Formats: sequence, structure tokens, C-alpha cells
Amino acid sequence: MGDPKGFLHVKRKVSGYRPVEERINDYSEVEEQLPDDERRAQASRCMDCGVPFCHWACPLANLMPEYQDRLFRGDWVGAWAILQEANPFPEFTGRVCPALCEASCVLGANDAPVTIRQNELAVIEKAFENGIVAPRPPKKRNKKKVAVIGGGPAGLSTAYFLNRQGFTVVVYEADRTVGGYLRYGIPNFKLNKDFIDRRVRLLEAEGVIFKTNTRVGGGHFAFGTTGGGAEVIDAKKLESEYDLILITIGARDARDLKAPGRELSGIVQALDFLSLQNRTLATEKDAFAPVNAFGKKVLVIGGGDTGSDCVGTANRQGAEKVTQVEVLPKPPEHRPSSQPWPLWPILFKTSSSHMEGCDRLWSVNTKAFTGGNGAVQAVNVCKVEWGTENGRPVSKEVAGSDFEIEADLVLLAMGFTHVVQEGLVADLGLAIDERGNIRTRGSFHTSNPKVWAAGDSRNGASLVCRAMADGKAAAEAIAKTL
Repeated sequence: MGDPKGFLHVKRKVSGYRPVEERINDYSEVEEQLPDDERRAQASRCMDCGVPFCHWACPLANLMPEYQDRLFRGDWVGAWAILQEANPFPEFTGRVCPALCEASCVLGANDAPVTIRQNELAVIEKAFENGIVAPRPPKKRNKKKVAVIGGGPAGLSTAYFLNRQGFTVVVYEADRTVGGYLRYGIPNFKLNKDFIDRRVRLLEAEGVIFKTNTRVGGGHFAFGTTGGGAEVIDAKKLESEYDLILITIGARDARDLKAPGRELSGIVQALDFLSLQNRTLATEKDAFAPVNAFGKKVLVIGGGDTGSDCVGTANRQGAEKVTQVEVLPKPPEHRPSSQPWPLWPILFKTSSSHMEGCDRLWSVNTKAFTGGNGAVQAVNVCKVEWGTENGRPVSKEVAGSDFEIEADLVLLAMGFTHVVQEGLVADLGLAIDERGNIRTRGSFHTSNPKVWAAGDSRNGASLVCRAMADGKAAAEAIAKTL
């Protein structure tokens, strides 16, 4: 490393956020960026340790110490060259990744870890700013054609790597434009959609073909696209036209809460709430109006990142009050002994959205929804205690702990289960596993030898970085096979 003792005299410094009173009035990205000299100083904290556990923890296997060193030296071109070899889209992970790498940073075992995620974002944005990132179409095409069904993180990642190796890749996307959860789930204040468009234009210039508003096979697809006019292509016909089909349609069937009163209006799935807001901001033709939280008492059920995104969106829409409840107990603020370094710890996290205004409650179970005139007005909840039974966590209701939370908009943010495009699965003769995902044998092979699956559609709902990594691995396997 250029400065092997940098970590001794440079303290961790994060980029921070725009002022709350400013950012809640718009949907622009909330995270700020450090000046170049301060960002290089942060990179100097990387110790180039003997065993880089950051690399071990990263699903994409980014070479963190190597590009931190280039960044520290001011070699932006060199840093980008190393970064982009492992990570197809650092501009996405640099904004929305939870940074599994930082939890495993060796420096973080006894000190604050290196700001790896923010350093990554600085490198890719400097590369775009300086014109370093340019279309690099393959010098020669082979005669193999691959159809990728689903234009989310996994599908885009596969297309990126296969195209670089000379394959003709056509991405079929049922929605109006590609991006999947990146575009229609994550709010603009965390990921401006211009950055997705910028990358898609680059992929097109490199030869990737996108067919949007095009649905393969029968059935419906995830989190209701709004137009209803998508062209439908016969899945078996597609199978005959390509050397291989890769399914990357995600797993976005949202968990529901089957409590009394669930039929009342004003109880909405979180992803529908977020998706409609993103579509409205994109001024999509014929897009439904967003579910509006203006002047309402909003209750978000679910304490994860999707719930946090609902909090930030509700605040921007002008909610009167926002409350978030989670059935699990409040996580610890420091790494517990049961989750030692370098494992990923489950810790208490306050997001930028929480900082904008939100009451948060833990160990709270929802019992029933109540209302009037067909609309929700309140939610009956109770406190629960957690223990273990046969080594598994179990909860029990605390007697006499019932209370009521006023709410005229309830957002269900309890995660996702399995793939939802049953028509496509049936048309291609695919098997479904016990979790409701596409069953694969070996690596990515399905029960149909010509059809593979990758990302959430075979693994279940997970992180963007894991979907991208699975798409990358699928591309490597497809290249070897074809």
C-alpha cells in the first residue's frame, strides 16, 4: 500500500446526508460525496492485510485492497480498471449495497472499517465524469444466442458478462423499461434512475439487445406493471430460437398478513406503494396515481430496508405521522458474541429515512385491523417476548399488552417469498422447489435442459449484490457450456 500506516492517523469519515429540511421536499439522492482529497485519505486506511476478508465477504468478489491502493494514489483509471473486472455495475452497489465487505474488514475487527462502499461509488462516478467508461463491444461475435428473461440486477449482470465474451444476448423485460427492483422498488432518493438509464445506454452501445414491454409466457408477473399492453411471446417458440434461455425474473411475491380486517381499504403492499411512486416520478404513460400518504397516519409493518424506504417515501408525500413496527426484538447496537467478526452481524440501524421522522417499535405483533366505512382506521397490536424452543427462536404474547395504533394507511413490508410468473414456469416445463422458487440442479440447470435460472428466481429474495453475483456466475457457466 502507498501508506501502510494510513489507518493509524486517518479516522473513518462517511459522506453524510443532505440536511433533513431540504431533502424531505424532493426525491433527489440524499447521500453526499466527499472531496477527492478526503476520499483518497479514506482509501489510505486500507491495510492491505494478509487475508482480505472484505474480498471473502463480497458476493461479487471485488478486489478491495487493490483498488483502494490505486484510489489512494490518485490513479482513478487504475482503480476503475480493477473494480469493473469483478463488478459490472459499481454505480448500483455503491449506492444500495449494505456493504457486507465492511462488516468483514480486518481493520473493523478493532477499529472502524474502511469506507469501502463509498470509495467504490467515488471510483465509478469519477470514471464516468472523466469519460473513462466508454462502450467496449466485443471484437468478435460467436454464433451463440442467449435469451435472458428478466431485466433486473441478475439479468443485466448476465447480459454484461456474456456480451463481453461475444455472445448475442437479448434481454426480455415485461415492464416498460429494465431495472427490476432497482427501478421500481428502490426509491429515487437512494438510487436516481438516471444512473440506470446511463448504464442501459452503455450496454446497448456494446451490443446487448433489450426488448421491453414484452412478456414471455402466460400468467401475470411481479408487482403489477401498469400498462397491461405488453406483447406476449410464446415461451416454446423462444426456446426454439435460442441456444439457451436464462430466467432471471426475481422473487417478488410479497408476504401478506392474514389478520382480521385485512380486506379494509388503505392496507397496501410496500412494493406497490414504492413502485407507483417511482412510476409517477418517471411520468410513465398511463401509470396509476401513487398511493398518497399526504395528511395520513401511516403505519409500516416490517423493520427492514423496504420498510425504511416506505418511511422515507411517506415523509416526502407529507404524512402526518409515520410509525414502523417490527415483530422481532430490537437488534443490539454493537456486534454480539454470537455473531463474531468477520461474520455479518444483525445490528440496530438508523437509516436516512428514519432520521427524517419516524416512531419505531420492536417486539410488536399485529393482531387485527379495524376501521369504518370500509377503510382502515387503526391496528390492534400486542407486545411479544422472544425465547428459544428446540434451538429455534419462538415468541409468545405478553398478557395484557394489547394496544392500538391509529393508522389510515398501512404498508406491509414483510419481505418476499417466491417467483410469481407461473405461466412462464409452466410453459417451459420447469419444476418448483419447496420454497416456491425455480428448482435448479447442479448450478443453474432447471428441469428443462435448455432453460437455466439465476438470481432471486432460483435462490429466493435477497440482496442486489447477490443477484448480480449469481448473474455473473451464470454467465461464466453458460460460456463454458456453449
